[in-house]
Formats: sequence, structure tokens, C-alpha cells
Amino acid sequence: MLELKRIVKDYHTGDTSVRALAGVSLRFRPNEFVSILGPSGCGKTTLLNIIGGLDQYTSGDLIIGGVSTKEYTDADWDTYRNHSIGFVFQSYNLIPHQTVLSNVELALTLSGISPAERRTRAIRALRDVGLASQINKKPSQLSGGQMQRVAIARALVNDPDIILADEPTGALDTHTSVQIMEILKKISRRKLIIMVTHNPELAETYSNRIISMVDGRITNDTNPCYTFSSFESFEQKPKKEVKKRRSLFSIDEEDVAKYRLSGTGLRTTRKAKRKKSMSFLTALSLSLNNLMTKKARTFMVSFAGSIGIIGIALILSVSTGVNNYINAVQRDTLASYPIQLLAESTDLSSLITSMMKTSEEKENNRPLDKVYESTIVVDLMNSLNTADTNKNDLKAFKKHLESTEAFKEYLTAIQYQYDFNWSVLTEDADGKVIKSDAMELINALYGGSMNDSAMGSMMGMGGMGSSMMAGFNVWQEMLPGVEEDEPINSLIKDEYELIYGEWPTEYNEVVLVVNKQNEISDLALYALGLRTEKEIMEALMAASKGETLDTTQAKSWSYEELCDMSFRLFLQSECYQKQFDDTYTNISNTDSGLAFLFNNSNLGIDLKISGIIRPGENTSSAILSGTIAYTAELTKYAIEKTANSELLQAQINSPETDVLTGKPFKTESTINLTPAEKRAAVEAAMAQMDVPTKLAMFTTLISTPTEEMVEAEFEKRLNEAGGLRPFAIFALTQMQGMTPEQAQEAIAKVDDDMLRYTFYQTFKEVYVKEYAVGVQQMLQGKTPEELLIMMEQTMAALTDKEYVALYDEYLDNYSDSTYEKNLTLLGNVSIDSPSAINLYCDTFEDKDLIAELISDYNKTVEEEQQINYTDYVALLMSSVTTIVDAITYVLIAFVAISLVVSSIMIGIITYISVLERTKEIGILRAIGASKKDIRRVFNAETLIVGFVAGALGIGITLGLNVVINIILFNLTGLANLKAVLPPVAALILVGISMALTLIAGLFPSGFAAKRNPVEALRTE
Repeated sequence: MLELKRIVKDYHTGDTSVRALAGVSLRFRPNEFVSILGPSGCGKTTLLNIIGGLDQYTSGDLIIGGVSTKEYTDADWDTYRNHSIGFVFQSYNLIPHQTVLSNVELALTLSGISPAERRTRAIRALRDVGLASQINKKPSQLSGGQMQRVAIARALVNDPDIILADEPTGALDTHTSVQIMEILKKISRRKLIIMVTHNPELAETYSNRIISMVDGRITNDTNPCYTFSSFESFEQKPKKEVKKRRSLFSIDEEDVAKYRLSGTGLRTTRKAKRKKSMSFLTALSLSLNNLMTKKARTFMVSFAGSIGIIGIALILSVSTGVNNYINAVQRDTLASYPIQLLAESTDLSSLITSMMKTSEEKENNRPLDKVYESTIVVDLMNSLNTADTNKNDLKAFKKHLESTEAFKEYLTAIQYQYDFNWSVLTEDADGKVIKSDAMELINALYGGSMNDSAMGSMMGMGGMGSSMMAGFNVWQEMLPGVEEDEPINSLIKDEYELIYGEWPTEYNEVVLVVNKQNEISDLALYALGLRTEKEIMEALMAASKGETLDTTQAKSWSYEELCDMSFRLFLQSECYQKQFDDTYTNISNTDSGLAFLFNNSNLGIDLKISGIIRPGENTSSAILSGTIAYTAELTKYAIEKTANSELLQAQINSPETDVLTGKPFKTESTINLTPAEKRAAVEAAMAQMDVPTKLAMFTTLISTPTEEMVEAEFEKRLNEAGGLRPFAIFALTQMQGMTPEQAQEAIAKVDDDMLRYTFYQTFKEVYVKEYAVGVQQMLQGKTPEELLIMMEQTMAALTDKEYVALYDEYLDNYSDSTYEKNLTLLGNVSIDSPSAINLYCDTFEDKDLIAELISDYNKTVEEEQQINYTDYVALLMSSVTTIVDAITYVLIAFVAISLVVSSIMIGIITYISVLERTKEIGILRAIGASKKDIRRVFNAETLIVGFVAGALGIGITLGLNVVINIILFNLTGLANLKAVLPPVAALILVGISMALTLIAGLFPSGFAAKRNPVEALRTE
């Protein structure tokens, strides 16, 4: 079974050589108790280490199971130690940070035994040595005898063939020594025990064979194995056989048949071929237990390693938060400013180029010895007049857009707009039927003559009138979904939360839109019928008097009340009702007409508020500017219903006649009459009139003052009053009943232009009536003959301009409209031919790709069908993300230096750990751990440190993010600007931390793997 042939072992130190064993030859029986005696330094332990595979012989041969070990590799020796050898050391050599049970299980883990079987066998081994009740204790909690019994249990647990005991009782008292020897004696009945001892009495008492050594030589052997037939008949196997058989110490059935031993008890059963390996989990367990014994140091090392992770994680958090905010703003911005394709639009780029060219020409051609007028307004108007007008064939492009899948990949919404109007009616709080339109109130405030100029004067915003008017729209279409069965785009549902009711599912269902504070503007409340015109006027009048209004008592309504409001939509063709003279009048312009429409169940479309929505907390700019939002299905339904209107069909079938007035449309010949031709026509017509008709026309003519007359009288009244403001004060005291002080306070904050416009309109209305009354009084008592003379004198003094006015008033029997205008007025549009197409994207990248698709389309069509548009957001925030990313990368590069430094530090700490755990390395090698296993243990330790450092860094970062977010909110007031660490980034950072610490620990772990196990076991 085991034979040593002329074993020589030399130790070399520089030029000095010491021979520890000098040609030792021994044979051992499979089950005997062999004691090796000799003085210190005689080679006993060296012999034991060579037998156990911990040390290598210089020459000779060690025969194991009939196989020479000269060709053994490191893996062969590891397997041999793990499966065939059990070590019992004088100093116990237990791993201090492992429990008793874990120490015993360790050898089994290298054999690939399952956890359940491993535990069962370890407990059985501890029970055999009388320590079943101590399995959960640490070695430091045991006595010396108990620790030695644990060492014996560890040696036995893997059922080895040989037990090697090096001074097993050397550190024990006599009583305990006897207990240990009794255990070994019992084991020797079935195994080979080789014990090194200095105690001859113990050897004599318990051993059945004593070998004495002096100076590396065998001097005596009390029971030599001379007649052991198995060893006499064993032949050394060839090298190829060594390579072939991987269970190097076991004997297969062929060997047993050939080399059957007589009466020796050598087992003939074949040992299972087992692959020795330490699992990664075992390595983790060993390393974790070791680190737990040094908690403070482990924490400090991990914290130092986490600093770099914290820095990078914080940078990523802030960067991600900023990018998320930018993306949200970008998304909202692109939702508010889509790519807009208009059927007809002004080329703003050519406009800007024209203005710049004009400015450059002035700079180049003027000497700088004078001060010149900068004709900004004139230049702007000239540029507007000369700017290119783009016409887009949106009908063809719509067809292409809907048939090209590539557009859907980058678009979040497509919205079609049409030159199509309707009227929505409701009842106000007083029961009066009104149009649900804020512009109706604005017109009422300004006497029905509101225009862009007046709006600009009122708001003090110059030429922003049209933009302001757009902001008064109460009704707005929501973005439709990209798919046909999606009435509302997900963009709307993402940006708005439904706070009551349901999203519209039918064409006649709408939603009420409130702001983030659940508020609706007072203008919108008027349009919804919740505030009356009188209430708004009283509030404005009080404000004009300088009174401070109480806004703390603002009205409120329940969700149910708002959703119960009644609205009715009427098509333009429905608003025109036939009169007795077969003409049509738009009755929606009168209060009685509005009431007639609203209460007529045969007309209109009933609208229902199905729910109430509010912008989300993180919405930076609202997509919807209106208060009532409807779906594109309502637009489609209204267009289809209009197409079937009898009035519209009648106009389509009568291209030469205005069906609304019954008059013919003007032709080229009637449109271009000169003033002289119109004068001649008037004179010819009057010659054919009878006297009463002439006198009636004359009376009407002289009863209406011209615009020049009104202006002259207005200026006269101003001069008489002492100026504009005294006139205004006088008018307010007479018309409104104010005191002069109240009137002065009311107009104090109104500029002169606005004041003049307002009072001129009022004066004109009053003066025209006064003038007509005065003329009628003057004509009373005149005979027809006198009136005819006055008429002839007046007509002779008329200018061509006044004759043109007479012609237009009395003789122009043509419609003032055109065929095309009437069709538009009555709502004649085609679903396939929109007036505008709005394309919505999520990102600027998608917008650029859409622009490329439009460019590709333009290459495939004729020039007149090409799509031209102005990208209003091309420069908005396009480079912000790039700048943020660049700053992030630079900061990460700086912080990464700390990661490298901390990794080097962890490598040094791991090296120190290797030095501290040298004995543990020796123990692991003694029970069969390979160099790879040792590397795995320390690599596992660095991975644990790296994981803790990474996790600690992420945890601290998450805590700091809370503080950072509070600071950001206090500084910016932006609730959606938050430092956020992406989960994937957190995992990657932990992985980077583990990878760096693993790399840093490769050198220390390699150093540990190369440690000589014999020297490692001697280390204290």
C-alpha cells in the first residue's frame, strides 16, 4: 500500500545544503499504529510531510497503491492529501474564525460532497470523538484536548487511508493525552496511523510498531514489513499508466485480482473517483467569516473603497436627474412646438435674410457724420410684403404620411387641422344662452370692435395681439393616438392625470382641463357659463377705479357640478336660418337666435363632460392651453355631418349665386368698375327713379355723417373740454354717474391711445344718432319741391368718392362674398385635405429623423408638391444634453482616480490578510486545497470587500441624493429636477467596484497560492 524507497531530502540555503533524510526505505501495512521516535531535528516531521504530500523528496521514490509518485502533478498531490491522508497536528491547526462543525466539514467541501451529506458526516465524526455537543463553538472556546479531538475528527471525516499525527499529545496534559491516544488506537484497527512523538511510553503502550530515527536514518524498526506479499509482488507501473489512472491511490478490480494481498485487510473495493475542488461558495464563506472577525477594519477598508464609487454615483445621479429634466422639458417643448406643416405659410428664413440684407446695405452705404432714422417698422413691413409664401400640397403628403411605416417609428402623435369652425352654446348662471367662447366677452368689453391693435394696447404688449387672441381659445382638440383605435394619445395621458370621471370614449364626450391648483381662469369660467358677463364687467370696473378686489372668496364647484354642465355644438350651416325673403341670416349673432338654437332639439350635437384632468406634478409645460378638450373624432363627425348639410349642398350646386343673400357673385366685369363708371351708373339710375324714391335716397344720404365729419366733431369736443382726459372725466360723470374724483382715478392707469380709442368709439355711436335726429328736424316742413332743389344742389357738389359710396350702398346688387368664401363659411372641408399637419416627437433626435424623412419625400415629388416648413425649435436645447454629458465624463474621469487609489489600497490590505492567514493557507493545503483554491479564497475576500464598498457607496449616495434633492428644490423650485441614480448604473458601479478590487487582489492571492504549505503551517 505505502512504500518509501531510498528517500533523500535535502534543504538548500544559499551555498549550504542540509540533508534531512538520508535514504529512508519503509513499508507500511494498511492498518497498523506506527510511532516514529527520535530526537528533535532527526527528520521525523520531514518524513511525515513527505508521506503526506506536503513536502517533496529530493530523490528516491514514494510508492502509493503500487504507483510511483515521481510523475505526480500538483493536482495529483492535492487529490492524494484530500482523499487518502488525514493530518493531526501538535498545535491543532484549526481555523479560528470557523466553527467546530465548519472546520470538520472543510475537507468534505473539497471532495464535492453535498451540503446535507457533508453536515451529517461531520456531525458523525465529531460524535465519534465525543464532541457532538460542541459543534457550534469556535476553537477559542474549547480546551486543548477538545481542539485536538476536533483535529482528529477533521482528519477522519473524509475516510482517509492514512492518518498522520505530528506530536498529537505534545501540548496536552497526561490525562488528555491518554484520551487522544485511545482514540487513535481505536482508529488504527482499520486504518494506517503514523505518529511522530517524543514520548516513548505512549509509543510503547499504544503502537504495534515503533520506528526510531537518528540524523535522517532509520536506526530501528520493531515490526518491519518484510513479508508483506503485496509489496513484494508490486511492480512499478509505467508512466503512461500513471497518466491513465486518475484515482492515484486507489486500486481497481484488475489490480486487486493481480495483486490480492493475503491476510492483511487491504480493502479490495474500488474507491470512487472524485474530483477535488473547493466551491466558490466555500471560498466566500471562509473569507466572509475571516472578515467578520475584523469588522472595524473591513468597514474602514470598504468605506475607503466606496469614496470613489460615491463620487461617480453622485455625478451620475445629478447628471441623470438633469438629463431626465432636460428630456421632460424637451418632450413638453416638442409637444408644445411640433413640426407644423401649413398649407400656406410665410418663409421666415427668407424674411430674416431680407431684413439682415437691408440692415447691411444701410451700414455699408451711410457716412457716419450724421444720426439717421432706423426704419424698423417700415423695413419689417417691406420684408413681410416681399417674403416668400410657401404652398404645401398637404393632401398628397397626408396620404404619404399614413402609408409610410417609418414615420410611426419616430412620431408620438399626428394632428390634422382644418379651416373649420363651429359654435358651442351653453347657459350662464342667469339662464342666458351664450357662446362658449372667451372672445365673445373680449368683444363685449370693447363694444364688439376688438382688434389686434386694441388688444396690444390693452395688454401693453405691442403687436402681440394675435398671439394673445390665440390664448383665449377655450375649446381645443386633444392629440389623437398614432393607431386608429386610439382616440387619445398616450402623451396626453402621460402628462395629465384623470382626477374625476373617465377619459372620452365617444365622439361627443369631452374633458374639463384644470391647472395644477385645480383652478380655471375667470375668462374660461365665463365661456363655461359659470360666471356672467355682468360679474366680469363689475370686477373690471372696480379694478379700473383702483379698488382692491377680494380674491380669497373665490367661487368653487364640485366635480359633479362641472360634469353636469350642458353644452351644445352647432355647425356653421345650422346657424344660418332661412328668412321670409328666402335669404339666410346667421342667428347666432343675436341673443334670441342663440336661445332658439340652444333649445332646438333638431339641431346641434349634445356634448358631455366625461371627466376632469389636471397636469401631472412633473409636467413643466402644458400641452393643452384650452379648458375643454375634445377628441379628433368630434372634428371628423362634424366635418362629415357638414358635408351632408342641405345649405352647403345648395351652395355647391350654385357656383354663380350666393345662396345666403340670393345675390349673384361678382364677376370680373363688375368687380373692376372705375369711380367714373360708378358715378355714371348712379346718375343713370337716378334719372329713372320717381320723386319719392329720389327723396328717400337723399334723406338717407344726408342723415349719415362721414368719418371725417365725426373725427372733426370729436376733436372739437376735446378742445372745448380742455383735452382728452378732461373730456373723459366729463363723459364718465355724465354717463356713469361718477364723481370727478372717481373718474380721475378710473382713467389714471389707462394710456392715452387706449383712452382715445375707447371714447372715440362711444362718441361716434352717440354722434351719428344725434346727427341723424338733427337732419330730420331740419327737413321737417320742407315741401317736395324744396327737397328736390336741395337734392340737386347736394348731388352737384358730391365728389367721385361720394358717388362710389352711393353706388356701393344703393346700386351694387352683387354679393360681397365669393363662392370660395361661402364654402369655407359653411364648413366645406375634406378630411383628406387638412390646412395644417402637426407632427409630434419625443426627442430632438426623432425630430431630426422626421426632417430627414420629409426631405426624402421631397426628392420623390415635383417641386410644387414639395413640403416646406420652418422649424421653430431647431436651436432650442439641441446642445444642452451634449454639454451635460461632456461635464459628466470629465468629472467621472477625475473621480475615477480615487477608485484606482482605493483599489491599490485594497490590494495592500489583501496582502496583509495573506500574511495574517498564512497558517490557514497551510491548513487548507494540508487537507487537499489546490493553489487554485487558495487563490479563490483570497479572490473571494477581495470580491466581498469590493461588493461591500460598492453597496456602501450606493447606499450613501442614495442618502445624499435625498439631501441634494432638497437643496435643488429650494434653489430652483423645480419639483421634477431630482438627482436619480439609475438602478442599472448602481449595479454596474457595484460590479466595477468588485472588478477593481478583484484585479487589485490578484497579486496577493497569487502570492498566497505559491506559499509552501510546510512553511505556512510553521507560521504563528
